[in-house]
Amino acid sequence: MSKRNSIISLVAVALLLLSGCGSEKASQTNKEKESEKEVVIKSKPVIMFFGNSITAGYGLDIDQAFPALIQKKLDSLGYNYQVVNAGLSGETTAAGINRIDWVLRTVPEIFVLELGANDGLRGLKLAETKKNLQSIIDRVKEINPETKILLTGMEVPPNLGDNYATEFRSLFAELAQENDIAFLRFILDGVAGNPSLNLADGIHPTPEGHLIVAESVWAALKPLLPKPSS
Repeated sequence: MSKRNSIISLVAVALLLLSGCGSEKASQTNKEKESEKEVVIKSKPVIMFFGNSITAGYGLDIDQAFPALIQKKLDSLGYNYQVVNAGLSGETTAAGINRIDWVLRTVPEIFVLELGANDGLRGLKLAETKKNLQSIIDRVKEINPETKILLTGMEVPPNLGDNYATEFRSLFAELAQENDIAFLRFILDGVAGNPSLNLADGIHPTPEGHLIVAESVWAALKPLLPKPSS
């Protein structure tokens, strides 16, 4: 559930509590108003970004992370979409499986899958990473076969061995081909390894780094969108 939907849910609870002190008519009015709010929220198709700290914008304000930048791009070009940032720092693909059903209570029109980096950094078995990502893709399709999926690739440093790094990189391309889904080869292309575009940890992008990430993601996302409304 998005932050905005969470706030609306809290408002709904408050309205119900207050209605106990008022008339039945007032209670009904509050319910009608709340229903109208829900219709407005759900009237826009959702683009959901499901990922780890890269998506969550680790170390930054949420409006500096690339999903928020994508929302600004959509708005400026007249696209009628609501971006949902479902990023969670530290998340592995296995943890993503545990969270996916809760996240998919909001059914997206487009689902951007950005997971796997933490698996690679921990040297987890590649077969398990691929299996977990496939399970997430399958669940999205099960909830709504019409949802368009964009998979973002990741790379790891060669300290775990060249073979591991090569196979890790390849598994994302394989998944995209096997599932016939859109694919972005490396989400941190042009950012990874550049000290000026990463925080002090050398892993997470700065606001300037997220601007570059947003452009890469936009290039892969745009073909999935219809022409913007006038």
